[in-house]
Amino acid sequence: MSTLRRHDTSPVQLSPVLAALEQYPFTQLDAWRAEARERGLDVIDFGVGDPREPTPSFIRDALVAGVGEVSSYPRAVGLPAYREAVAGWIARRFGVDVDPATEVVPTLGSKEAIFSFAQVATGGRRLVAVPEPGYPVYERGALFAGAEVVAVPLREETGWLPDLDAFDRWDELALFWTCYPSNPTGATATLSFYEELAARAREHGFLVCSDEAYSELWFGELPVSALQLADRTNVVVFNTLSKRSSMTGYRCGFVCAAPDVCDALRAFRPTTGTAPQEFVQRAGIAAYADERHVDEVRVVYRRKRETLLPALETAGLRLAGGDATFFLWLAVDGPSEEAARRLLGHGLLLAPGSFFGPAGEGYLRLALVPSQADCERAAAIFEEAGARSGEAPV
Repeated sequence: MSTLRRHDTSPVQLSPVLAALEQYPFTQLDAWRAEARERGLDVIDFGVGDPREPTPSFIRDALVAGVGEVSSYPRAVGLPAYREAVAGWIARRFGVDVDPATEVVPTLGSKEAIFSFAQVATGGRRLVAVPEPGYPVYERGALFAGAEVVAVPLREETGWLPDLDAFDRWDELALFWTCYPSNPTGATATLSFYEELAARAREHGFLVCSDEAYSELWFGELPVSALQLADRTNVVVFNTLSKRSSMTGYRCGFVCAAPDVCDALRAFRPTTGTAPQEFVQRAGIAAYADERHVDEVRVVYRRKRETLLPALETAGLRLAGGDATFFLWLAVDGPSEEAARRLLGHGLLLAPGSFFGPAGEGYLRLALVPSQADCERAAAIFEEAGARSGEAPV
């Protein structure tokens, strides 16, 4: 009888990009929340932008009705009816006609499409410009695609819009990412901004990548879309049902772009297997056909916003961002991570602005996702802490 012997092995070779990256910032919030609860704190979680409003029942019904006896691989091109529903919504919302057969590609929400896009759209040029503060996935997706990343700083004094005249690497550029309404700042862009950026894209041969996941959450003027440009030749728009219809777990969205870009995505995506299940697309068809539930969810977020803003002001936390998305972008004194940890001591979990890049330092992001009752409790905590200390609880 022989004995199996363990052989020495070399260390597992992981991606150098993965090894070099710091922890994905929002997983740190999970750890903070768990630690606080272990200490007995009742944490009100404003950290991650994951809606906790119920998905409307008619969308859930459409999902269930779309589940057949046989489950087949979804095709990357998507259901024609889903693409038509997207095109119909774009026409009603933005007054723009797009071809559902050639200009729309279904996606698993928008995160995976954003992450993988640099793999499709960087070739001879390897430079990707990302906003800072901004969603970390723009940078991470570019790095895993072997691209070089350059941060384009956004500042409060310029309304959280990039200074296009200050950027000087246009001829090297493959992709220029924007996000309006902005995560994390809540700022919105003007059509003239998109026109200027798109003109530079046509002149220098890069793609404008417009992340518009929060286009339907606003409390001031109706946000515009890059889809409304007269010439969308070099423009790629990403949108999702996640926030609009409280469907984060469904993973259902779209990319809208010129036919050549969509052709490239349709060629790429079967390899990765990233296509929404057909029953999810059926739910998406129902969601895009209805605006009443979107109006109702805006009312919900507006009420939460109006509940918290006076309390935040009393606590010395200044609203420094815009009036869209379900985020409040708050200015604080000192390092943002320290401020967030001190607030956690009061049972309030917010995201440090530094999680969105160095330009986010000095700010906190509050996501209006807890229930109305929890927002009212949080408002009382902010007010009590501010009144007790005579200064901001951070």
